This record gives sequence, C-alpha cells and structure tokens, in this order.
Amino acid sequence: MTQPLLKIDNLHVTFSTRRGLVEAVRGVTLAVEPGEMLGLVGESGSGKSVTGFATTRLLDAAGRVTAGEILFRGQDVTKLSGDDLRHLHGAAMSMIFQNPRSALNPIRAVGQQIADAILTHKRISKQAAHAEALELLRAVQIRDPERRMAAYPHELSGGMCQRVMIAIAISCNPALLIADEPTTGLDVTTQKVVMDLLADIAAARGMATILITHDLGLAARYCRRIVVMERGRLVEEAAPTTLFNHPRHPYTKRLVAASPTAHSRIEDLVTEEERGPYAEIVRKPKLPQAPGTPPLLVVQKLAKRFDQGAAAVADFSMTIAAGESVGLVGESGSGKSTTSRMICRLIDPSEGDIVFDGQSIGHVPSRDFHRSPFRKDIQMVFQDPNESLNPRFTAHDCIAHPLKRLVGLREGDALRQRVEECAQRVGLPLDLLPRFPHQLSGGQKARVGIARAIACRPRLLVLDEPTAALDVSVQAVVLQLLDRLRREDNLALLFVSHDLNVVRMLCERTIVLRNGVIVEEGDSRALFDNPKTDYTRELVEAIPHIEIETKLAAAAL
Repeated sequence: MTQPLLKIDNLHVTFSTRRGLVEAVRGVTLAVEPGEMLGLVGESGSGKSVTGFATTRLLDAAGRVTAGEILFRGQDVTKLSGDDLRHLHGAAMSMIFQNPRSALNPIRAVGQQIADAILTHKRISKQAAHAEALELLRAVQIRDPERRMAAYPHELSGGMCQRVMIAIAISCNPALLIADEPTTGLDVTTQKVVMDLLADIAAARGMATILITHDLGLAARYCRRIVVMERGRLVEEAAPTTLFNHPRHPYTKRLVAASPTAHSRIEDLVTEEERGPYAEIVRKPKLPQAPGTPPLLVVQKLAKRFDQGAAAVADFSMTIAAGESVGLVGESGSGKSTTSRMICRLIDPSEGDIVFDGQSIGHVPSRDFHRSPFRKDIQMVFQDPNESLNPRFTAHDCIAHPLKRLVGLREGDALRQRVEECAQRVGLPLDLLPRFPHQLSGGQKARVGIARAIACRPRLLVLDEPTAALDVSVQAVVLQLLDRLRREDNLALLFVSHDLNVVRMLCERTIVLRNGVIVEEGDSRALFDNPKTDYTRELVEAIPHIEIETKLAAAAL
C-alpha cells in the first residue's frame, strides 16, 4: 500500500483575537493520495480555508498550529525551517487563492509574475523563464498569449486572472495543489472551463488537488472523495454519490437539502419546521391583473455603447408585470449588469426608452433621477455588500438612509420603527442594527442590503447576483425571503445571475443574453428543460449539480 502524499493528523489551529483565543480547526485528520482530487466542503467559518493555509504554512500572524501533524511526503510541514519552506512553496506544494485579483500584483505584468515564480525555483535565464511563462499561458488556454504576457491584472477578466493564477501555481510542477474557491464569482461556462482545465492538468501531471469549495455540485462533479467540515471539525467523509444520496451527519443533510438541483423548488430548501408557514406563503396566489392592465415596466430597444466601441447592450426589449419575477442570465460580459443599471437609472442608455408605470424615465439623466418620484419605486440589491454598504454606517443607518433621502423621514420613533420593521421582514435580529458592516457575516450583510432596498416599499426590485459567494444555506434563506416579499407585496423582481439553478427556482420567465443581445427568452422551466439555442444549451449543460434520489432528498428535509 502506497503512502499518502499528504497526511494531516489531529490538526488544531488557533487564532488570537481581541476577545481571546479562537480555535478555528479542531482535530482534523485526513489524507490525500498522489493524483487524487479531494473535495473539502462546508460553509463560511467551517475551517476549510484555514486547513488549506495551515497545510501550506500561510497562516497570518494571528494564527498558529497548536497541535497535530501535517506530513507531506513523510516530512512534518509544521517543523520546517524558513529556507526549507521557501523551497517547498511552488516547487512541491502550491495554492490557488479565492480572489485572483487580490492575489496578483496589480503593478506587474502577468507574464512577469509567472516568470518570477519559475525563476524562484529554477536556475535558468530570464529569456528561458519568459518562454516557459508563454507556454504556461498557452497551457491554461488564454487566447492571444503573446499579447497577454504584457497585460496587467486589471486588463483581464475574472476568468483570465484565474487562469493566470493556475499558470503560476503549476509553473514548477508541484505534487500538491490546493485550490481555495477557485471559481467563486465566475459564470457557469467559465467555471466549467477553469475546472476542466484544472482536472486535465492534474491528470496529465499526476498532481494531487484539494478543492476547497462551498459549492456541493462542483465538488460532486470533479472530486472522487469529499470531506465535510463544520465549525472546525471533520463531520463526514465519503464518495460523492454516497455523501449526497445517503448523508449521515445532520449538518451534511442540511447542506444537501439547501443545495439547488435541476429539479429543486424554493420550498424544497426549507427545513421541516419552516415548511408549514412557508407553504402558506407559497400557496398564496398572485394578485390578479385586471384585463388590459399594462406592464409595470416596458423596456424598448435599449442600447448602450461605451467610448465609441461596440455595443455592450443592443436592441434589448422586455416587459415585467407587477408581482412577476424575471431572470436575466448569460456569461460575464454579456451585458446583464449594464442592462440592470440602465433600468435602475444608474447609467444612461445610448438608445431606446424605459417606461415605468406608463411614464417614460429612460430620457431622464441618471444624475437627476434621484429627484424623480419613481426613484423610491425602483430599488437595487447589489452583488457585493462589502462594497455597496457604507463602512461608516451601522446596519440601522444603512437601512435608514433611503428613508431619509427618498421618503423624507427624520430621526425619531417613526424612522426607528420603519427600520426595525424592515429588519424583521428580512430576518435580521434587531440587536445587530447597531453593528457596522465589518462586524456582520456575509449572510447578515446580504439581509441589510435587501432591507435597505425594500425600505421605501418599491414596486420593482433589481437584484444583481445577490447570492453570489453565499453559503448554500444562507442562499436558501435569501431566496425564500425574496420569494416571500414578492408574494406579500406584489413586488416585481428582475433577478440578474449566472447561477442558473437559482434562476430556475425563483423566476417565472428567463431572458438569455449573449454579447448584449437577447438570444432566447420564455418560461423558465421550459427554457431550461428544452433550450432552443446552442448557447442556452451550453449554459444549461455547464451547471454543476448533484443528483439526489427523490425519497432521500425528501427525507433529508
């Protein structure tokens, strides 16, 4: 029997914080065989990334391994000297980080960064390192690699930056690659290309891989074995089919239940305790539209051009009725976000018109739209609450801000009661209202963003990737919340997302964009079950999903 390439035995990792010591990893034991791809799954705070950083000795200054061994090729990584560790990094053990733009040097060309990694571990000339870097860009399938060698990270898309990170990580043929959420924020086709590329490179080079992810569908598609972590502990380990069809641990059952599949409904993501009251809301019929009632929103031949270049959006037309949910999907760069920002009047269209409740608003300059009486009726939930919430505002202030500016409420009991009402509607505990964004979890910040958007009681809510990077259980709660608000308030939703399983569940109709042009639209179920265009079919086939037997999926709930 061969020895495992990596063996972690009873690992404990502790961080020093202002509130004392926090044990982030508690007695983790696992092994990785040569050439194996192991999935390490769990929610934020489960200890996945900390385990990866501890394995590579990349913990920050506040963290340290307090017990256990990390044996790589029989050698304890925790006891290596600084020189030995530098030789290990890149040459034998490498890591792909979650956010490639943050990991790459913003003021150095990507070709130089790949060459730097090569020169660190190989005694070759700069010209030879440059040639190897160019070959690596070809290996990770970057188009026009000769030109991209001189590009800087900000000049590349997220998917291309991730490929550059892969090129750096594999530049010295490591035996072990740790990929920490390598596809977060990528659209489904780019995600598939990146993961197929990683799997092919690992197979060709015999490289072992640890895939750290909260996407259970992704782990199911690519990993031979999956380890589940909760609160720093390893709670379950099995092959994907066994894990997802026969989960043993209650935490694994919750994760599997909350993970969207090709046949999930929003109510399927609800726990048994919540099923009763939520089912009543699901059964609540939409308010009937009187015959001849015009749509709430009409978009007519909308177009947007930047800097005299090709159109980012061209000839875009759509309607949304009151209480209707419409999904807008497509790859990165397809024009989804540009379209949503024009509809919200955050940027001006180059051509076309936007009619809301019978009134043309497309020709009102975006800089003046805050004075329009329709400003409070059209609100937006942004993708990243870390960037969209004011770091100097408490959660209370974030929710109160539009009430002050758009409704005219002043400090006092009425404002406080309205803020608390919004917080309660989105499930945000009132004792969190005095906290600042950095003191909240990702799910809590997402709720603040939604509470802020509904504070003015809008009639149209535009959501730009609101569940991207959220844990599956938090995503499930947010989706249920949005669906409940839509049914209770007859609220129209425009849901912009690259997560097609989520769009399938939440949206009645779906519009597919490619290069700024609508290529297909229709009833969501019909569109996903029987796509009419090759592009839509490619998107649907790229969705990573887990196949769960119906009886077992129901039992898990």
